[in-house]
Amino acid sequence: LIRNTLVLSGLGILLGFSAPIILALMINEIPSERFKRFVQTVTYAPNFISTVVIVSIILTVLNPRTGAYGLIINAFDLPAVDLLAKPSAFPWIYVLSNIWQYVGFDAIVYLAALSAISPDLYEAAKIDGASRLQKIRHIDIPGILPVIVILLILEMSSILGIGFEKIFLMQNGPNLSTSEVISTYVYKMGLLRADFSFGTAVGLFNSIVSFLLLIG
Repeated sequence: LIRNTLVLSGLGILLGFSAPIILALMINEIPSERFKRFVQTVTYAPNFISTVVIVSIILTVLNPRTGAYGLIINAFDLPAVDLLAKPSAFPWIYVLSNIWQYVGFDAIVYLAALSAISPDLYEAAKIDGASRLQKIRHIDIPGILPVIVILLILEMSSILGIGFEKIFLMQNGPNLSTSEVISTYVYKMGLLRADFSFGTAVGLFNSIVSFLLLIG
């Protein structure tokens, strides 16, 4: 359970934490204000979709017979594999769908930090002949670095507190070996089996580990 929790959290931090930073830097480089607002709206919209609907979309798209994934696989005469029933595919489906859902919302924080950078720095860089990549490397990233550090600390402190609802909805018998995490197991043991003392002990364990990670 701890391994599964750490794998999902680690992948989420490794991929999901850097994705909004990259998106914010890309949006910041868009010259057209109208197109910039359009991109922000499109990437931010999935944040308002409920978890149940998100999981329904995932189940529909990845259906090996009637979903978009199944239609593409059948078009190339390849063997259709039920990805949601494949334990090795579950972490990637979970993390990538999380990135799609939350990347726009998380990017807003970095866009706010980028807007606070002094325009004089960009003017000086332009006079010195700096390229776009050099501006990003020497102005944008150092400018948002304090925000990155604070958000990373907050992410690390909740590494064992991975969300329950989405994982529980995506679980099935075949993928249980990689989808069963601490929160879903505590629900099954503590509430379904009425073992309240065990659920309390696991909750205390999570709190202690999160506290130590935060201090570290």
